[in-house]
Amino acid sequence: MRTKLDPYRIFNEVAVERSFSRAGKKLFISQPAVSQIISQLETDLKVRLFTRTPKGVVPTKEGELLFEYVNAGINLIEKGEKRLIDSKNLFEGELRIGVGDTIAKYYLIDYLDKFNAIHPLVKLRIINRTTMELTASLKSGEIDIAVLNLPIDDTNLETIRTKKIQDILVAGEKFEHLRNKNIDFIELLEYPLIMLDNRSKSREYIEDFLNSQGVSVEPEIELGSHDLLLELARIGLGLAFVVEEYSNTYIDSKEVFSVKTSMKIPGRSVGICHLKGVSLSPAAEKFVKILLDTVDHID
Repeated sequence: MRTKLDPYRIFNEVAVERSFSRAGKKLFISQPAVSQIISQLETDLKVRLFTRTPKGVVPTKEGELLFEYVNAGINLIEKGEKRLIDSKNLFEGELRIGVGDTIAKYYLIDYLDKFNAIHPLVKLRIINRTTMELTASLKSGEIDIAVLNLPIDDTNLETIRTKKIQDILVAGEKFEHLRNKNIDFIELLEYPLIMLDNRSKSREYIEDFLNSQGVSVEPEIELGSHDLLLELARIGLGLAFVVEEYSNTYIDSKEVFSVKTSMKIPGRSVGICHLKGVSLSPAAEKFVKILLDTVDHID
């Protein structure tokens, strides 16, 4: 049976107020309209729902039975409406963010802390995967946004650049003779190289640049962690390609130094990715705003 909700809302209010007129005032409906709607509901259900008395109305036995279910249903609907409004106002809800280890540690963690301080009731769900896996998760709807190394070549995704980063080459004390020397990229073939593994967007970016310079490299060591790149460079196992902004602690403490190259590797960006044509959730919109409020100037 197809049921319209409005008559049951009115029935519920009459049962609570024990009065057509008081129910009408609360619902901004005239008393005759309330009476007519209740009469029609009684006709449709083929039962009498209220007994009229000089002081108002009282539910019949059938009316009490119906009220037990209608009142519970109305309360659940009102609770659902409130939760929806609360979610829009970020009193609750969930934000699903995809990010890799390095970006999470050196870039995103402060913004996650800030968002949580402002919206503590919004549940943060952080998904840690590779760039390829995260773009697939965006398209499947598993996550709301991803914070990734750019560029991302996928016409299904929108990107917003939020931070500039610079790739550099670093070495430890073992390669001290390179400290004041400018080396050509072809000279890299003479040294052991440490790079991220070939699933990494950063590795792909550097290799594409080196190939454009006519240099094809085969790293001696491939790793899945930016921190390990710095550690192995520090102990002298090779020269490592790292992101300068994520390496300042090692450089400032002189555990590694930046190797000067004849040509600077072109800068790139970190940015937010989301599915094209799909509106962001209220929580995702607020998080993006926090990132953009402190964004680097990007030409």
